[in-house]
Amino acid sequence: MANFFFYSATVLIWGSTWLAIKFQLGNIEPVVSVTWRFGLAALLLVGFCLLRRLPMRFSARDQLFIALQGLCLFALNYLLFYLAELRITSGLAAVVFSTIVVMNIINGQIFLGTPLEWRVLLGGGFGLCGLGLLFWPELVAVNFSGTVVTGLLLCFGATYLASLGNILSARNQSEGLPIIQTNAYGMSYGALCMLLIALWSGAPLQIDTSPAYLISLIYLAIFGSIIAFGCYLSLVGRIGVGRAAYTTLLFPLVALLLSTFWEDYRWTLSAVGGMLLIASGNWLAMMKKTVPVK
Repeated sequence: MANFFFYSATVLIWGSTWLAIKFQLGNIEPVVSVTWRFGLAALLLVGFCLLRRLPMRFSARDQLFIALQGLCLFALNYLLFYLAELRITSGLAAVVFSTIVVMNIINGQIFLGTPLEWRVLLGGGFGLCGLGLLFWPELVAVNFSGTVVTGLLLCFGATYLASLGNILSARNQSEGLPIIQTNAYGMSYGALCMLLIALWSGAPLQIDTSPAYLISLIYLAIFGSIIAFGCYLSLVGRIGVGRAAYTTLLFPLVALLLSTFWEDYRWTLSAVGGMLLIASGNWLAMMKKTVPVK
């Protein structure tokens, strides 16, 4: 039941954050918006830890791995994604990001010794094909110019950093480090990193005081960062990095379902087929009995 809650919450929250992110783009530099997002999330999490008197002292070695997790998962990957989406469509970015399923499976075997499981691999393949069908009109319209290629490389780089962040979280949990405190520190490190990049790049440290920006910022900090990352990383520790990453294939599906009501998105036959493939892959990947690939 707990896994179902974490899984559902992760998919529904991150599948809806695209609406909030739209209100973050425009007047404020992306690196600054990411700074505010994770800075606010870190402040709230640290405050929660202190209020609950949760242990906050960790060894220097543990802090190093927490910092690495923060840089990969709460900072540099987001910066690269923002830069990528200035050059490629959101559909193409979603397809590229879905490769985190494969990256997590391979990185899990390399860094954690996690055995390959054929159902997870096959389910991931179904999901990737389904996502391709879901965004087929965007994919066939892509003109692979220098700008688009740069965007793709940035997106693959961001995805790989996110995968490494998943692996680092799994490592930290295996060492007995609690998720709430590691996220509190990790988001602090991530926000500090983004702040330094903003200062180095000369991006003005300003904030949009419009209700749309502030409400979306609060939503992204509390739900998109504190709650969703808490649920997702709990899944990483409970069901493994490969299965947990399958949630990323469902985010665009939730986004398009919401777009049906908010933006009058019209479903095509290929989109429906993609949705069915993603659902089938999800069922296959989440089956309990698995046979390791020898």
